[in-house]
Formats: sequence, structure tokens, C-alpha cells
Amino acid sequence: MADRLLFFQFTEDEPQRLDKFLVACLPEFSRARLQNLIKDGLVTIDDEPASKSGQMLDRSAVVKVRVPPVKEADLEPEAIPLQVVFENPDLIVVNKPAGMVVHPSPGHFTGTLVHAALAHAPEMDGVGGVLRPGVVHRLDRDTSGLILLAKNDAAHQWLQSQFRDRKVQKVYLALVDGHPPTPTGRIEAPITRNTSHRQLMAVTTSDKGRDAVSEYRTIETFHDYTLLEVHPITGRTHQIRLHLKFIGCTVVGDTVYGRKHPTLPISRQFLHAGRITITLPGESLPRTFEAPLPQDLAKVLDDLRRET
Repeated sequence: MADRLLFFQFTEDEPQRLDKFLVACLPEFSRARLQNLIKDGLVTIDDEPASKSGQMLDRSAVVKVRVPPVKEADLEPEAIPLQVVFENPDLIVVNKPAGMVVHPSPGHFTGTLVHAALAHAPEMDGVGGVLRPGVVHRLDRDTSGLILLAKNDAAHQWLQSQFRDRKVQKVYLALVDGHPPTPTGRIEAPITRNTSHRQLMAVTTSDKGRDAVSEYRTIETFHDYTLLEVHPITGRTHQIRLHLKFIGCTVVGDTVYGRKHPTLPISRQFLHAGRITITLPGESLPRTFEAPLPQDLAKVLDDLRRET
């Protein structure tokens, strides 16, 4: 299969970053994928190779993008049980258990949600990428709850657009150390890569980070803890954990951004993606899917209630 050659004309009056311009032209591609195409020399500006992702387009120009054919995914399906909440020809809604990584990454080349999903729905192979077939959003390894996987390219693009345009409503349950400053609130704190630890993220100033917004409300209050319902408006990496730390209420069991030694007997962070509302491909009205609190987290709450 031959490469695809795509042409785009930049005619804006205001200068714009190359990668930002291409994200708008090719919404079906992730920013990371476009940045890799630029890095590999597959993007030109007026027939000159683009120098970097952040190169500024400041005059009328023809931008060419050469897209190599998608390679067959080098993933072996694994017959790992999945808790499927909903499924149709376009997608799967899965209740992911804590401890399961969503897609292959360094140190996690087997046993991921993607491996399990490929055994369940082989038609996902190659949809949206080589190593992340079907993936349109992610959950941290130790966060349980709802995640959507696309089963074909059209559904993948549709679902990505829903997330990109912030038409998806996600609700998480989080038990935090301490109490938030107000029973309900809105947190606006930009997030960027941690300069000291590149695998981590950090809250930063607005001119350096990407905008990040979360809303929360108190569900239940204990002596030293608060159960919160958190609604992330944006979808930055580790956003909820960072935002709750920002207001002085780290997630119980989060030994990365929170306390090094959990204050309750828990083997992972108390964070669960319990509800998601989204309009599915081919439908006009949104649907809501829910996943109950898993047993390990429910027991933590039961123990706290018995103590009060």
C-alpha cells in the first residue's frame, strides 16, 4: 500500500504553530502522531522539510503531509476476561479493573486492556494506531472504571471528536485526605510535564501549561476524609489527581502525587470512573453508562462509616 500525500493551504493572518494547524486539518490524527510525522521528515512547508513541531506558520504556505500506510499491529490477542458494560458494532464500553494498563508501554507489553479487547473483538486490529487499536481515551493503571474502545475507523474518529469538542461528560468518585476548602468547587490549574521527572505531570503557570479544568462536589464527609464526585472538563494526564492535590486534598492511596504511605489500608489510589455520558456514532441523543464502585473501594467506605 502506497503512502498518502495530503495538501493543506495555510492562509491565516495570525501566525500559528505547525502542529496546531495540522491538528485542525487532520482531526482523526492525534497530536503525538502528527508530531512524529514532522520528526520523521514527512511534513514539508513549501517543499522544505519542517524543522520542528513548534515551527511557526507566518505566511501563506502549502503544507504537505506524507502518511505511511498503517502497519499491522504486532499484538497478540489475549483471552483475558472483560467486564463489558455495553457493546454494539461500533464500540465497546468496558469496566476496567484497577491494575490493568490500557495499552502497551515500556514495562507493560502483555496483559493490557488492548490485548484483551483484541481477543474479544478482532476487528479492532489496527483501528486508530498500531499499538493502541481502538483507544480514544485512557485511565491510569490503578484507576478503575469505564473506558470506551472503538471497533472501526469511523467510530474511532467520531468518538475522538466527541472528546476533543468536550461533549463527553465523565464523573469520577475520589476519596481524599482531608477536606476541600468548599463543599463544591471549580479548579482551573494548567498542567504540563514535570521537568524533574518526565514520566510525571505538574500544575504550572498558564503561559507554560495546557489549560485544565475540573469541578467537584462533596458526596460524604468523614472525620479525616471526604468522598468527592469529580467532573473533569478537560482531559489532561493525571488531571484529577493533580487538581485535588492543588487544593490540598490528595487522593487516598496515591503514593505518587499524594502521601508516600497511605493513611488507610488500600493497595491503590481511591479513584473510580463511575459514569460517562456520550453520544454514540449514528445516534442523536447522549447515553449514560455507569459502573458501580468496586469491592475494594466499597470496603474502605464501609469501614469508615462503621467508625463514625
